[in-house]
Amino acid sequence: MKILTAVNLIIGILFTVCYAYQFVYIPVSWFKKKKPASKEPVLHDFAVLISARNEEEVIEDLIGSLKNQTYPREHLHIFVIADNCTDRTADAARRAGACVYERSNKELVGKGYALDALLKHLKEDHPEGFDGYFVFDADNILNPDYVERMNETFSEGHDIVTGYRNSKNYGSNWISAGYALWFLRDSRYLNHARSLLNTSCVVSGTGFLFSRAVLEEMGGWPYHTLTEDTEFTIDQVIAGRKIGCCREAELYDEQPVSFIQSWHQRMRWSRGYIQVLKMYGKQLFAGMFRSFSCFDMTMNFMPAFVLSVLSIIINISVGICGAVAGEDVMIAVRFIGEFFFNMYRLFFFLGLITTVTEWKHIHTAAHRKILYLFTFPVFMFTYIPISVAALFVKTSWKPIRHTYSMKKLASQGITALPMAEGSIRKAS
Repeated sequence: MKILTAVNLIIGILFTVCYAYQFVYIPVSWFKKKKPASKEPVLHDFAVLISARNEEEVIEDLIGSLKNQTYPREHLHIFVIADNCTDRTADAARRAGACVYERSNKELVGKGYALDALLKHLKEDHPEGFDGYFVFDADNILNPDYVERMNETFSEGHDIVTGYRNSKNYGSNWISAGYALWFLRDSRYLNHARSLLNTSCVVSGTGFLFSRAVLEEMGGWPYHTLTEDTEFTIDQVIAGRKIGCCREAELYDEQPVSFIQSWHQRMRWSRGYIQVLKMYGKQLFAGMFRSFSCFDMTMNFMPAFVLSVLSIIINISVGICGAVAGEDVMIAVRFIGEFFFNMYRLFFFLGLITTVTEWKHIHTAAHRKILYLFTFPVFMFTYIPISVAALFVKTSWKPIRHTYSMKKLASQGITALPMAEGSIRKAS
């Protein structure tokens, strides 16, 4: 069992080497100050891109929050692609005041294909183009100054900007809270710190902005893996772009509350990471020697899973072999127990500092904020079987049904988001 001790020590050292720098991000986000804007904000013309599939219950809330922005309404143009819908999403979006296109394609399925189709429509109908393009999911809600704040960062010269991702149903259960706490941690202790250090941030699913120059280079939306946001991020980082972050631009999206739904979604994400690494892995690895951002992206998407699974497999295998040989199998059991105990402490620590510093951004009762600190590590542990399964089980893009409209949230007393009075539905 001395070999097992040595192997676990090596894995522990590798974990430290790969992720110690992320702990440096924590004090950076506390103590380093954001530089004053070097340029006065310019009023840009923005197109808002919304891909929606069977989202009639929530899409009016998003459009309402867009039409009640502090940013001048004449500079914000809202476009929706109703993608393979079987409900009244298109009607709801039109009623709320968006320009709506409809798409039906059962073979090319996924958000990436829908965004590409929407951009092709805009190229035909608005050949003059726009200065920038926002991407939102239909279940999002925005703070009233979201676009204004994003425009300030955009005006400083960033071709791609991501915002502060919050969740509108944090308090639903331990699953939604697990997602939400991780996204808050990403926003505060990864992306915000990266922006302060002038390195590239990561686009996370929704709530980001890219420039006309980026669109012209892409020639549409060419990202069609199961995690098109990750693919977009890595492709742009490899190309040398630094994605900016605007912590002051806060949006809320809906998190799954069903474990089965969560399993399928995170299985898709895990499979998508594998797809992206197959496509860009060599370029990303080569870029590590010239760009810290490439190193950061590599660490962000891969080693934790590999090292965790490797540790568990080795300990289980050695334990079985030891039992057959008549050795003390409890040594391997102890190592596995220590591994999970240490990981629990790590995730609890990350959840704790995020909950404390982002307390006012978490819109649920205080006792739930505290309770979900203890379930957060359990939520993170569930990534292990999901990631292993993703290596062997093929998966496809499937829509996630969103039902938490602002009216429903208010009726259930789940949350009270800091929105302007009457901003939801008033615009329609």
